[in-house]
Amino acid sequence: MTASPSLLLTLLAFVLVLGPLVVIHELGHYLVGRLFGVKADAFSVGFGKELAGWTDRRGTRWKLSALPLGGYVQFAGDMNATSMPDAHAADGLTPEERAQLFQSKPLWQRALVVAAGPVTNLVFAVAIFAAFNFAYGKVVALPEIAYFSADSSAKAAGMQVGDRIVTINGNRIDSFTQIPEYVIPFPGKTVNLEVLRGGVQRDVSVRIAEVVERDKFGNEARIGRIGIAPGRGKIVPVGPGEAVTLAVDQTAGIIRMTITGIGQIFAGERSVKELGGPIKIAKYSGEQMSLGWQQFVSFIALISINLAFINLLPIPALDGGHLAFYAAEAVRRKPLGLRSQEWAFRTGMALVLALMLFVTINDLVTLPVFGG
Repeated sequence: MTASPSLLLTLLAFVLVLGPLVVIHELGHYLVGRLFGVKADAFSVGFGKELAGWTDRRGTRWKLSALPLGGYVQFAGDMNATSMPDAHAADGLTPEERAQLFQSKPLWQRALVVAAGPVTNLVFAVAIFAAFNFAYGKVVALPEIAYFSADSSAKAAGMQVGDRIVTINGNRIDSFTQIPEYVIPFPGKTVNLEVLRGGVQRDVSVRIAEVVERDKFGNEARIGRIGIAPGRGKIVPVGPGEAVTLAVDQTAGIIRMTITGIGQIFAGERSVKELGGPIKIAKYSGEQMSLGWQQFVSFIALISINLAFINLLPIPALDGGHLAFYAAEAVRRKPLGLRSQEWAFRTGMALVLALMLFVTINDLVTLPVFGG
């Protein structure tokens, strides 16, 4: 087992992961807001008390705040950092100033401003994956079984060397690299495979074995395995277009696996201990940085995807909550009442803070100092 990185390296890695991702996310909101003529009162990295900052010629206060667990852009017309609308924001303003208020913009513009943050995080992750694909190419391996591992559940189900997997639970398989998405997140489940053997298509049901894997730092992961391996694959160069297409597929695959994992936690199929917060992100950041820049940059892409996913959840105070309000406004042809929105934002903020507290405690009890 490899020794854990030093505290200094862990803190540095955490800042290098979260800081740029927060800035990229909030820049998405800010730039699209500027595109539509919305005035930004504040652009903050972190929450709470301002530590340092300056005001630009447009009147935007750029600042670094004390609690470095996120950030926000407060547009003109927002009551607070969660962008709750201020009913009195337009009082005493000139028509030109009112036109710069966020709430004065058409519904579609407000929706695009809100969606821009998570979308920017997704685009950033796609850009990282695309750069890796373009630089290193893609792995090509036919979905044919070359050999089995010991105690292979696929072999126990009657599969043979040379079988070519055509589908898994109805999902078409063209490359061996597609198989993990339908196996790894589902330990203990049974999957239905269509395989081609000697020109004849057969149906096989395989129970996915449950395996607990430990990395060199002692981190455990409960995953699924069916105990098969391909023959020798090859790395094929790809052009810019295919590199981006592959990157989009890789990003979509991570999102699907994230949704699957969260669904399993709610269904009781996975432990809530698998949820992680800022302390666990910091721990993994330091570990990935110690492994080299490629692993570290890949980890940044993964966190960027997760940041986008979390922000798109339909919880008031998050971007997804705002988009849910706008969807309701589009259906009702009028916005929800300010009183209703205020209570929704308060409830959403309470839920977010409770979740943050829970995952932080969850992180703390897994630390070695507490016997985790």
